[in-house]
Amino acid sequence: MSRAVDHTVPPAVAEEELLRAQVYTLLARLLSRAPDADFLSALSGVAGEGGEFGAALNQLAEAARDSDPAAVEEEFTTLFIGVGGSERTPYGSYYLTGFLNEKPLAELRVDMARLGIARADGVTEPEDHIAALCEMMAGLIGGEFAPEDGGTVDLEAQRAFFDRHVGSWAGRFFADLETSPSARFYRAVGAVGRGFLAVEARAFDLAA
Repeated sequence: MSRAVDHTVPPAVAEEELLRAQVYTLLARLLSRAPDADFLSALSGVAGEGGEFGAALNQLAEAARDSDPAAVEEEFTTLFIGVGGSERTPYGSYYLTGFLNEKPLAELRVDMARLGIARADGVTEPEDHIAALCEMMAGLIGGEFAPEDGGTVDLEAQRAFFDRHVGSWAGRFFADLETSPSARFYRAVGAVGRGFLAVEARAFDLAA
């Protein structure tokens, strides 16, 4: 599901905002398909800068160094695709209602239209997949979408989207991923996601 939505050319953004967008992009990439050998090699050099999120990044780097690409591919299939059902169901509607394609997805589509976020051609997954939502957050931070009112997506608008479509459930998904029986490499991905969303929630609260 990489590049699940269409993008415009983004404007220049502040360094701290760019870093936020990069983490969302990393999560989107890891949750849309299994990392190949080159990506695992790149991840092995990631280093955290202290705190729970920094420790999670270090855990991810260690997991990347210790992982075989074929094994991670198999793990990804078991966790998110599966034959006869996946181990985890990474959709907002499922976490919020217990069913797929429910009201949260319809509400997301309304907000996507308002914010100028268009689903990319050829994408078959519902838009409330965690990878797509992380990609949307990255695009909102980077100014890659054109809201229908012609305005910009400021921090308040980012928070509203986050609270409604990401913060309302994705922390539980990442926590579940950390404890998934088949997860090895993706335990570290779960830790990164959970830690990052906690940082995001605190930052939004401080900015309020």
